[in-house]
Amino acid sequence: MERYDVVILGGGNAGMGVTVATRAAGLSVAMIEARDLGGTCPNRGCTPKKVLVAAAHVLDVIERADRHAITVDAPRLDWRALIEREKDIIRDIPSRLSELMARRGVDVIHGEAAFVGSNAIRVDGRELEARKIVVATGSIPRSLPIPGAEHLTISDDVLNDPVLPRAVVFIGGGVIAFELGQVFARAGVDVTILEALPHLLAAFDADAVAQIRGESERIGIHVRTLAWVKKIDKVDGRLRVTFAADGAECTVDADRVVNCAGRVANVERLDLGAGVIVHREGRIEIDDHLRSRSNPDVYVCGDAVWNSPQLSPVATYEGGIVGRNIVDGPRHRPDYSQIAASVYTVPSLASVGLSEAKAKAQGLGVKVYVNDMRSWLSARTYAETMAWSKIIVEESTDKIVGAHIVGHAGEELIHLFAFAMKHAITASQLADMVYGFPTFSSDIRNML
Repeated sequence: MERYDVVILGGGNAGMGVTVATRAAGLSVAMIEARDLGGTCPNRGCTPKKVLVAAAHVLDVIERADRHAITVDAPRLDWRALIEREKDIIRDIPSRLSELMARRGVDVIHGEAAFVGSNAIRVDGRELEARKIVVATGSIPRSLPIPGAEHLTISDDVLNDPVLPRAVVFIGGGVIAFELGQVFARAGVDVTILEALPHLLAAFDADAVAQIRGESERIGIHVRTLAWVKKIDKVDGRLRVTFAADGAECTVDADRVVNCAGRVANVERLDLGAGVIVHREGRIEIDDHLRSRSNPDVYVCGDAVWNSPQLSPVATYEGGIVGRNIVDGPRHRPDYSQIAASVYTVPSLASVGLSEAKAKAQGLGVKVYVNDMRSWLSARTYAETMAWSKIIVEESTDKIVGAHIVGHAGEELIHLFAFAMKHAITASQLADMVYGFPTFSSDIRNML
């Protein structure tokens, strides 16, 4: 039996976040990772996806070139070369992270981990005992129990496929569907998004989502809500998706059908029962300090936490909290109220804090500032097809409780609103700042 102070299951952002405080305190730490160090985000998610989104940005700029008095020929995208560029950018990430862990003094073990006791882990025939164990195993795509599900691909496959399909169907109207759907649409692919629920991008403000839906449909994406997929068949070398919508049975043919129905905690192979960890369908019951309620020596962070935002920076944030709780005792709690999130469509949708509906559901008295900014000089200068914002301010305190921006460099500006919320800077104070001009930031004072 090998003994450590801390054993971390998972070598992604959450697990690496744990190592900062624990190693600084001189604790012995082992990290077990079944695949590449870095986890989903840098290897199979955020980072490679953003390379494709960057290409979509360029295609969008070229489309609007005539608005800047520039005449250009129709662009030609080499999809295979784009995928090769994406792979080249991320290729050395695992090795660089391996070097980082070595410098930090973390023992990295490659293999599949499982509990064999409340404080013991087995990995490839080795047994490790630890005072504290951290579950940071990330998430996996939610399985879809429909006939023909074996024909489904996932976003990993999209990021690896050098062949540009003619048509793609995304099942699920979440972040990945809109981000990759817009990339495909701008590359000339026929894109359909099928969402079973009445709302798209459910975590975001409904009015902001409506702007993104409109822009997506403008570039040719077919979006259907209340569309229940019934089966997927292979027909003449292609895939036929049968779904029910508007009281009728419909079909759509495609070369790829992508499962975008969300992600669930990747804990199925951990044998949580052997670790005396209470869970329901992979959802580990945790307290306010990210500690298992049934086994206080086990912490959970990152996408393995079933009820926090599945975002890369959130994983790192939670990992840092877990590391400090291991060192200091369970004193630190996560606060998700001022964490910004973006949908990297073109234009992007950026959000922090409460939606208008949630603010009103909480009984807050709020002022809501909605701006269609397309006529503003900054938006006209850059020929933005969409520039929109909604800022929600509590009347009694003048504090910003929510901000939602579509276009207008929103994925960057949103952090100014998050900063204001975190440090109790009021809407009036934010508007009173002197901003460099002409910039998108200088429009913040007009948004309030």
